[in-house]
Amino acid sequence: MKFFVVGAYVLLLVTIAYYSSKKTKNVDDFFLGGRTIGPWLSAFAYGTSYFSAVIFIGYAGKIGWNFGLSGLWIVLGNTIVGTMLAWMVLAKPTRTITKRIGALTMPVFLEKRYDAPKMKVVSAIIIFVFMVPYSASVYMGLSYLFEQVFNIPFVYALLFIAVLTAVYLTLGGYFALTLTDLVQGFVMLFGVFVLLFYVANSAQLGGSFASGIAKLKDINPSLTASVGPPGVLPLASLVILTSLGVWGLPQMTQKFYSIKDEKAVRPAMVVSTIFAGIISLGAYFTGAFGRLFLDNTVPTIAGIANYDMVMPRMLVAAMPEWGVVLLLLLVLAASMSTLAALVLVASSAIAIDLVERTFFKEIEKSKVVVLMRVLCVVFIACSVLIALYPTAIVNLMSISWGAMAGSFLAPYVYGLFSRRTTRAGAWAGLMTGLSIMCIGAMIVGTKSPLIPTIGAAAIVLPLLVVPVVSYFSRPLSEEYLDKIYKDEEGRENDLEQTI
Repeated sequence: MKFFVVGAYVLLLVTIAYYSSKKTKNVDDFFLGGRTIGPWLSAFAYGTSYFSAVIFIGYAGKIGWNFGLSGLWIVLGNTIVGTMLAWMVLAKPTRTITKRIGALTMPVFLEKRYDAPKMKVVSAIIIFVFMVPYSASVYMGLSYLFEQVFNIPFVYALLFIAVLTAVYLTLGGYFALTLTDLVQGFVMLFGVFVLLFYVANSAQLGGSFASGIAKLKDINPSLTASVGPPGVLPLASLVILTSLGVWGLPQMTQKFYSIKDEKAVRPAMVVSTIFAGIISLGAYFTGAFGRLFLDNTVPTIAGIANYDMVMPRMLVAAMPEWGVVLLLLLVLAASMSTLAALVLVASSAIAIDLVERTFFKEIEKSKVVVLMRVLCVVFIACSVLIALYPTAIVNLMSISWGAMAGSFLAPYVYGLFSRRTTRAGAWAGLMTGLSIMCIGAMIVGTKSPLIPTIGAAAIVLPLLVVPVVSYFSRPLSEEYLDKIYKDEEGRENDLEQTI
């Protein structure tokens, strides 16, 4: 039955991709769906890109094991800051300004807002380089789960998922992504409720969450405290990294570029927020009970602790076979959407930002689409190569999010709302975030538990650097800024209008 269900689901994805390929005629269609995506599709596209195997396998397992129930602070951050406030503050001005200046991507937005062609090139390189380890972390999480459920070697599971991603995305582009996101979103929601039911009624918890919490307290009272054993700083770092960091990730802001119109923002915000609350709660709350299913003994590979195996083993122990298959589809659904978003944005960084907009401006539009499809395959291959060398999923994701959000969040947010933000300020913010993440990772090592804290610092500090440097540097001309901030009737974009 397991193979039949997964096979049917894969066939559905490929069919949707083939159907979508008929609608993909140019670069705008392939990358943004022609900016015609409605509120429900936009909401599910945002949510399913946000949550993937990284949260269900890597984060839920490791954070649940180490922090216990205090990991629920991350749920609150992801729901309120990472989703509701992101839509409330960023969606309308992003959609309005990017359409006005003709920006399809984050690098082009930064180039046109700050009149800085070199910033576009540097941004495109950052995206392509640091999307790879994030994508690798998603592949690893999926592969661990496939390995447990189907008893097939990690490498074979990895290759299967990579081939599926390549076929699914290169055929349909953003149309395929958004159509399947709606299906995958409902699979995820149903799967989370099933997960909560079986974990709550498991013998390991004693038949209820209340008894499970009591058992956790017996192991270590700190596991049920408001702040878990690692302490306040590591927990706050994870909240910042996974919540505020989302504001600067190109694959997430892309959802604001593509939404149909400003009227669609509020319903999309409501749906996305509810979705984020349910999915993140299901992952982190159940992950907190991993110790009860594994006899308080963390899994190891070659004698080294591997927290990425906690959730796969827990799910197999807690669920009946049909439930495990459903959860496999849940994680597959979440991850396929995330992978598609990552690959699409990474390929656009080269095809649109460097080839079409910088070095080969006379290239035919049809060739750009072909190039994006080829680059999708290249990006997937690079991600698979990294995934073959085990590193903690949490660390891979933290490095990627820290580098990209640290580079883009401050220049992007200040660029939307402040005319006074200068080119020098934007450059200072970008280089500060990138330098903190890269130098920090080199000093402590990519396997260090300090990586999430360094990632959080890379996100927060540029928010202070950009306005300070902008204050002491020359702004762009008022005439240039009017083209960005004023509409045809001379009305200025204002933060208050976005809420």
